Amino acid sequence: MPRIHLRAEPEDYSPLVLLPGDPNRATWIAEKFDGGIVAARQVTSHRGLLGYTGTYQGVPVSVQTTGMGAPSMSIVAEELLRMGARRLVRVGTCGGIGPGIETGEIVIASAAAPVDGATRTYLHGEPYAPTADFGLVRALVDAAARRDTKTHVGQVATVDLFYNPDPDYVTRWRSRGILAFEMETSVLYYLAARARAAGADVAAASILTVSDVLSEEVTSDESYLPPDELKRCVERTIDIALEAGTAG
Repeated sequence: MPRIHLRAEPEDYSPLVLLPGDPNRATWIAEKFDGGIVAARQVTSHRGLLGYTGTYQGVPVSVQTTGMGAPSMSIVAEELLRMGARRLVRVGTCGGIGPGIETGEIVIASAAAPVDGATRTYLHGEPYAPTADFGLVRALVDAAARRDTKTHVGQVATVDLFYNPDPDYVTRWRSRGILAFEMETSVLYYLAARARAAGADVAAASILTVSDVLSEEVTSDESYLPPDELKRCVERTIDIALEAGTAG
């Protein structure tokens, strides 16, 4: 029976799945598959959650849109894990808040503070530290280094609000060592860890393009990258994710 939201079967996905939030980015990723998007197989389009499967340099790979926010990511990740996905790499964007982080750069999330409601619901409010798979993080860092691309590796915060009105929001989280805000990673890392604890060989990581920076003086509206420049930077991040995910 097809899954409720993805409307797909286990054989529709490869073990490696890249997870962009934006359906347009899912198409950009599929265009990089061997033979381009015409050689890829669209496995779902239900609710605009575009999914494709193909190969990259001969290695099977899928891409699946997650939508925005941890609740949407949780639905997609739950269904993918039930269908046999085993390497899950979020390819998204973030708002940089760490010292020295600039728009267009890359953040690789070694961990994600679960500030979102979905992860806290899974945890019944108990303290928990959702972390990435070290091997996948290492592969992403190495792939970026081979392209002479600067990366920031560390903890992000997964939040529910893009436009948070609290005047000390950035200051509080920067003082805790958080590099960036984003909206999906913590629940992905939690679900991967839960699957590992149940005996499945599951790994997850998150590589993020810095689309905007936030500070006490600068807002997302003021710093957000123009669409053409953002696409160029995201394309580079996609290339790194594909190289890292299919390596070895």
